[in-house]
Amino acid sequence: MTSSRVANKFRTAFNYKGYEVTRWFPGHMAKGLSRMRRQLRQVDCVLEVHDARIPISGRTPRFQETLSVRPHLLVLNKMDLADLSRKNEIEEKLGRQNVEHLTFSSCNSFKDQDVKQIMPKVMEILSSSPEYHKEEDEDITLMVIGIPNVGKSSLINAFRRMYLKKGKATPVGKDPGITRSVLTKIRVSDRPSIFLLDTPGVLSPNIPDVETGFKLALVGAIKDHLVGEDFLADYLLFRLNRHENFRYVEHYGLREPCDQVMRVLGHIAVTMGKSRKVRMDSGTGAVIVHQPNFQVAALQFLRDFRQGALGPAMLD
Repeated sequence: MTSSRVANKFRTAFNYKGYEVTRWFPGHMAKGLSRMRRQLRQVDCVLEVHDARIPISGRTPRFQETLSVRPHLLVLNKMDLADLSRKNEIEEKLGRQNVEHLTFSSCNSFKDQDVKQIMPKVMEILSSSPEYHKEEDEDITLMVIGIPNVGKSSLINAFRRMYLKKGKATPVGKDPGITRSVLTKIRVSDRPSIFLLDTPGVLSPNIPDVETGFKLALVGAIKDHLVGEDFLADYLLFRLNRHENFRYVEHYGLREPCDQVMRVLGHIAVTMGKSRKVRMDSGTGAVIVHQPNFQVAALQFLRDFRQGALGPAMLD
């Protein structure tokens, strides 16, 4: 399908209808951020883990204020879910935001090859830092920070598997907000002696604009119900069509691309065999009818996107 036909057939702008993303900065985030700042004195390097699908917009200014205090490595995770055709442009933009050290990693749970490349980069950054003075047998402490649901705990557990041959030290989950506090030091390596500090996912207390809020919600950094599953599914459909990513058509067995979210969700619900009973007034009395369960379909639509079933994405 040509770009001109896309422009004629699909929306060119998304109608947010005056929507404002609900502020989500609960008490555990505020406490976690305060503790993170206090513990920075004990930290040799900061590992900022972020979602490669929102490499620019999702990073909170509060982290960037913190990062200037200690050496910093930005790890863009879930690169296998991201469209990196504009990788050079992204790296240039991050460079203008004073990101000097950057690496990419794959998927929600870190793979061994990703872990292998991270630690040498950390050691290289530390060795080039004028403030880094450690004896060979002294502990190295790294702090892992990031917004919710980007894979921070998965990174720590992957380090332990690789270097200590041990299992999970921190809980891992698909929903934002699993880690609630700054934990005690977690050993991830004996030689050299390296400890990591896990931290809660922290968003900016004030999301700068509604579009950024929707991007954060699409990658799972904000809980779906704070935006609304059906509204978020409509935004996802808008983004897919605007970028001419029509993989959803084949994935759900649609006849052609569609710009009406209720039609798409209705088709998904019918395909899944998901319906709900609705009580309606027929004029002569109440009757029960079966309608497609649009909420279940919206959740499936979002889940498929987040797992990469609808193709790689770049939201920035």
